[in-house]
Amino acid sequence: MRPAARTGDNPVVRENSAVGSDQWSVGHDGTKGVNDALAQVQGYASATSVSHGESISFHIASHTSQTCTVAIYRVGHYGSVGARHLLTSEPVQVKPRRKPESRAATGLIACDWPVSWTVEIPKTWVSGLFLAVFTSKDGHRSYTPFVVRELERRSDVLMVVPFTTYQAYNMWPLDGRTGKNLYKGYTADGKMGGNPERAFKVSFDRPYMQSGFPRWFDMETSTARWAEGAGYDVTYASSIDLHEGRIDPSLYTAIVFSGHDEYWSKEMRDWGQDAVEAGTHLAFLASNNIYFHIRLEAGADGLPGRVVTCYKEAPDPEPGEGGPTVRWRNLGKKHRKAEQGLMGVQYNGILKEPAPLVVRESKHWLWSGTGLRDGDEIPDLIAVEADGYNPSMPRPADSEQTLLSASPYIDSWGRGRTVQNTSLCEDTRGTLIFVAGTFHWPLALSHPEHLNPHVQRATSNLINRMLEPRSKH
Repeated sequence: MRPAARTGDNPVVRENSAVGSDQWSVGHDGTKGVNDALAQVQGYASATSVSHGESISFHIASHTSQTCTVAIYRVGHYGSVGARHLLTSEPVQVKPRRKPESRAATGLIACDWPVSWTVEIPKTWVSGLFLAVFTSKDGHRSYTPFVVRELERRSDVLMVVPFTTYQAYNMWPLDGRTGKNLYKGYTADGKMGGNPERAFKVSFDRPYMQSGFPRWFDMETSTARWAEGAGYDVTYASSIDLHEGRIDPSLYTAIVFSGHDEYWSKEMRDWGQDAVEAGTHLAFLASNNIYFHIRLEAGADGLPGRVVTCYKEAPDPEPGEGGPTVRWRNLGKKHRKAEQGLMGVQYNGILKEPAPLVVRESKHWLWSGTGLRDGDEIPDLIAVEADGYNPSMPRPADSEQTLLSASPYIDSWGRGRTVQNTSLCEDTRGTLIFVAGTFHWPLALSHPEHLNPHVQRATSNLINRMLEPRSKH
C-alpha cells in the first residue's frame, strides 16, 4: 500500500513560499521581443532536462556582436506571481550565427552554435519547469524552457512535459524561406506549404521559433502553477526522460501529462504501460495524445535524444524494432496498437470553433462539489482538438470505463457533428486512467483567460482520489 499523500507539507510548498518575480516577461526594463527573420537574440539548451549536480549549456546567437545575460526562473505559483528568479549570469559575448540550411533528404535543420553559457544545477533548485531568459544589451529578450528533475525523490505526482511534441511543431526559423517542422515548410516562392515541404526529422539543436516559447507551452505553465498552488507534492520530467528510461514509474502515485503530448516513441509507450502495470495512475489533461509513433535519434555530436523522426504517410526507410513512424492506430493488425488501448479514448477531430463541454454522469465523484448536473454545459471548454470513444478500437483491458462528458462539436474538416468524451478508466486494482479530451482543460486550471472553477474542482477531485491510499495495490 502506498503512503498517504504529502499535500501541503513537501518541498514544492516550501519552495512556493519564496518571493516570486514577474520580471522575466518582455516589456520589463524596456525589453522588446524577437522574431526569426531578424534573430535579435535567440538560443537553445543542450538538454530538455537536467538533474542536480549536472550542467546545462545554452547556445545563443544575436543579430549583432554584443553581450547578453541569461536569467533562470522557476515556474510555479509563488503567491500568484507565477515564477521565481534564481540567478542571472554575468554578461556573455554573443554574435551572429549562421542559420543552417535544411538537409535535402530529411528536411533536418540543426545548428552547431558554440556554447555561450553553462550552469551547474544546485541541490537547492527544487524539481520544476524552468525558463532561461536571454536578454541582449540592446534590449531584446527571448526564452527557452527546460526541466530540473529529481530522480532520487519519490514524489506523489510526476508531471511530464511534452518536449517531443514541442519540437514537432517548431517551425524555426519562421523566416519565409528556411523553416520546417513535421507538418509544413516553405515553398520555393516563400509561401507556407504543407506535407510536401515538411521535414521528416527535427532537431533540439535550434531555438524554438520567434519568442522561444514552444507552441501550447501555456498548458504546462497553467498546470504547474495550479498544482503547486494547491500544495501537491510534484516533481517534473521531460518526455525524453521517459524515452531514455531514466524514470521509474513505480516511484509515483500519479503521473500527469499536462499538455498536448502527441509524439511518442515505442520506449515512451512501453513506459506508460509499465506505469499502469505498476499500479500508477495516469492523467492526460489535454487531448490528441500518443498519436504519432516516433524515433528519437542522436544529434551530430552523438548526444542521444536530440532528433525526433516521424515519416507519417511517407515510406520510413529505417523502421527499426518499433516499426515505421506512422500513427499509432495504424501500427499492427486490426489497430491493436491504437492509443485508445492505453488511454480509453483517442483523438477524433479538430474544432472549427470552441464548443461547450456537456456533462454526463454528474453524480460521479469527479463532478462532486461542482454543482453540475447531466446536460449542463461548461462554455468553450472543448477547443482546438478533441478526443472521443471509438467502439471499433481497443480499450484498456480489465477496466471499467465511465464517459464523463458527451460534447457535440463541428469538425473543421467538414465531417459535421462529432462528439468529444472526457473518460475515466479504472482497472480491477483501482488504477485510474483519466483523459480530459480537450486542449482547454489545462488552461482552465489557472490561465487568466480560461479560468474555470468547475474544471479546477473536478481536477482536484481527480488528483485527490488518485492520492488516496489503496489496499488493492
